[in-house]
Amino acid sequence: MSTDPGTGDGSDPRELLHFVTQQTRFALVANVLQHPEGLASMYELEQLNPSLSDATVYKHVQKLVDAGVLEAVELPDDERRQGYPWKFYRLTDEGRRFLDDHNLLQAEETLQRMYETIADKPEKIVKYENAPRPEVT
Repeated sequence: MSTDPGTGDGSDPRELLHFVTQQTRFALVANVLQHPEGLASMYELEQLNPSLSDATVYKHVQKLVDAGVLEAVELPDDERRQGYPWKFYRLTDEGRRFLDDHNLLQAEETLQRMYETIADKPEKIVKYENAPRPEVT
């Protein structure tokens, strides 16, 4: 995992901590952590952050992927279904270790319970939550 998002040289964990805890990026990490499957689609992340443009959500997710905190996981071609997402984002093992080492995972269970209590989810969100997801190990 690159611990220096600016240079990618991995020399300064403090810079990565600052990078990950930036408000928008930390909200996206929290959204992935609170997702029932730990695999959120881009649409779900966009819907959970209505004050942000879709382009902003995408840009920050990509930065988190580039930093090694999140990774994209795709459904195999033969398991994809029309009208459903096929690309999802999850915390990498290195990202989980980094967050745990900096005590940023303590609220994971609370986040998941909060997500479960969201009422009046739009039909498309419910559909996407129930979409097939790739097997991850």
